[in-house]
Amino acid sequence: MGGHGIVHTDNLVLVVAVFLACAVEMVEALTIVIAVGVTAGWRRAMAGAAGALVVLAALVAAVGPELTHIPLSALRIVIGGVLLVFGLQWLRKAVLRAAGVLAKHDEDAIYQRNVEELSSGDERAAVLVAFKGTFLEGLEVVIIVLTLGTTGHALELATFAALAAVVVVGAVGALVARQLSGVPENAMKMTVGIMLVSFGTFWSGEGVHVHWPGSDVAIVVLAALYAAVAAGLVRLLRARRVAVGAAGA
Repeated sequence: MGGHGIVHTDNLVLVVAVFLACAVEMVEALTIVIAVGVTAGWRRAMAGAAGALVVLAALVAAVGPELTHIPLSALRIVIGGVLLVFGLQWLRKAVLRAAGVLAKHDEDAIYQRNVEELSSGDERAAVLVAFKGTFLEGLEVVIIVLTLGTTGHALELATFAALAAVVVVGAVGALVARQLSGVPENAMKMTVGIMLVSFGTFWSGEGVHVHWPGSDVAIVVLAALYAAVAAGLVRLLRARRVAVGAAGA
């Protein structure tokens, strides 16, 4: 079966997808935590982040085991749909940013905005900002780990990849502090979007008993197809922007 083959033949793809997705979310969370720490004090920043992690851990403990009681076909359809939604959102924004239609995500700008918001705030507001940033980004990490890990029968592997992303991003954050703008986030989001959409398409298909040619190899083919479509859309949007600019000149 395709689902069982993922454990043996697609572990690397799964690890890369989870690692990159979680790294993107952790970069965003770290930006907010650093802004709180520098502006309002590291004790407040750590208190908010730690509180969010405790709530997330409780959520995983409560919800995670329940996924094992859901029929595999239904789980694949639901999770495939979730991955498609997440992946298409990420891919849409990444394509628009690569084409210049949307401004690229600027972590330094986010940092500065949080600093300005916290400059006149009180202790509770600072803790809440750190909590909110860590919780919201962490919740996406939890969803990514549970969906990819459970459906791919590799929850431990997905968890390990997520933890590795947290450690790497945390270490980089500790070293470079505010210099997060050097992280090629849009390229990461483009890659992750393609991976999530590919997994979502594959597992949704398996959920409705589609027999993919080549079994798990179809994921690689789907990823190449989506990458080609994304590249084509970027070129099309860039050409349209140039044409509009020339017409308006």
